[in-house]
Amino acid sequence: MQKQINIKNRKAKFQYEILDKYTAGIVLQGTEIKSIRNGKASIAESFCEFNDKGELFVINMTIEEYLYGSYYNHKPKAERKLLLNRRELKKLEKEVKNTGLTIIPLNLFINDNGLAKMVIALARGKKLYDKRDTIKDRESKRRLDRINKSYN
Repeated sequence: MQKQINIKNRKAKFQYEILDKYTAGIVLQGTEIKSIRNGKASIAESFCEFNDKGELFVINMTIEEYLYGSYYNHKPKAERKLLLNRRELKKLEKEVKNTGLTIIPLNLFINDNGLAKMVIALARGKKLYDKRDTIKDRESKRRLDRINKSYN
């Protein structure tokens, strides 16, 4: 079992322009938190969505079944509720409905108290030319670092 659990969505910063970040709690069953503590989760293709009651859920997040779970095991791709303040939820819901932004998970971690938390972000999808600019900037930074390293 790992000490620090820090599951990241690596593609998020490439595919989306991050506007605002929030830290949210997650409602989990017993076998789900055990699988997360073993590092058996993925948020690579997940996103967040509001239901009719104004509650925020993370969709398409994969938590593998717990090895010793027997018949108490959970569904790997179930929708999981996110916990935020009412004010934050209303702000996010307004932004998503009015401006067409999306909410994506960036990071899943376990805090010092042993609770699973998720860093979510209000994001705008990048266009193809934005992605090309990101690649170009990254490549030029690498070249400059190589040149600086050779002179030092």
